[in-house]
Amino acid sequence: MQQRRTTLAALAGTALLALGTTFAPGVQAQDFPSRAIKFVVPFGPGSGTDTSARYFAKKLQDLTGQAVVVENKPGANGFLAVKQVLSAPADGYTVFIGSNSTLAVNAALFKALPYDSVADFSPLTMMMRSPAMLAVAPSAPYRDLKGLLAHAKAHPGQVNFGAGSAGYQLMGELLNDTAKIQTVHVPFKGAGEAMTAVASGTVDYTFAEVTAVQELARGGRVKVFAVASDKRVGTSPEVPTFAEAGLPGLEAYTWVGAMVSHKTPAPEAAKLAELFTTISKMDETRVFYERLGATPMTGGPEQMREFQKKEIALWKHIVQQAKVPLQ
Repeated sequence: MQQRRTTLAALAGTALLALGTTFAPGVQAQDFPSRAIKFVVPFGPGSGTDTSARYFAKKLQDLTGQAVVVENKPGANGFLAVKQVLSAPADGYTVFIGSNSTLAVNAALFKALPYDSVADFSPLTMMMRSPAMLAVAPSAPYRDLKGLLAHAKAHPGQVNFGAGSAGYQLMGELLNDTAKIQTVHVPFKGAGEAMTAVASGTVDYTFAEVTAVQELARGGRVKVFAVASDKRVGTSPEVPTFAEAGLPGLEAYTWVGAMVSHKTPAPEAAKLAELFTTISKMDETRVFYERLGATPMTGGPEQMREFQKKEIALWKHIVQQAKVPLQ
């Protein structure tokens, strides 16, 4: 009898251990997050990506009661930030706040990337989309887009444009191809640096998202010639679209989305995706982005992955069409 009890006890212990192993991820996800979360941003302060990261960080902190820290890691076309995220423990506590540059454009622009923008990440959700604007220095010798294009055609290879990311570089190359001009690309670590260079006259013009342009424009530090969308932006109704300014067919948008390492356990990734999607659907989030001239994006992981793949295909097409040399 004693031996039978011992055997039953052993079997019961084994069964409980098996159950514990089976349900441990679920239990862990229910307790997640239980400590501070870090957002890694591949651009400096002032960029649209940074603005989105800080807004979502505050909302996520409110929802979870856990601190959310935003760390800017600009440079090297986003490679430094990506490396930091993929090298961190894949436990859901390190989130990559990426953009069209790091999550789509790089895949089209580089011969070989140190990361796979699709396979190395698990998507959480899209956060926002914003049309790009073309800005020039107040002291520029031309008064509008037609003047800039005429000046560039008269001085091939002598006009330069600053780009705070690979995405903005391609927008500049798209302008070259569409307008049949030859300008020189000057790289910067982020949209903020590129805008500062334009304001000081170091470069002739730049593309940047609405959030990075509007304040400088309102302060008179830059002039905005056009917005690359199908309609004018509500917060800058005085800025014409490229079509209205004399160059139809040029539209370009920046976007921001959240991802984690693909090694992150599914329950933790799903919990984060649920939290991010909740934030993206808040009325105050819509108001926040509309005030910046952007649009909130509310799709979850599947929608983000589909959107990302379409963007990669689009930029690859643009690279081929504009004959941009691969880096």
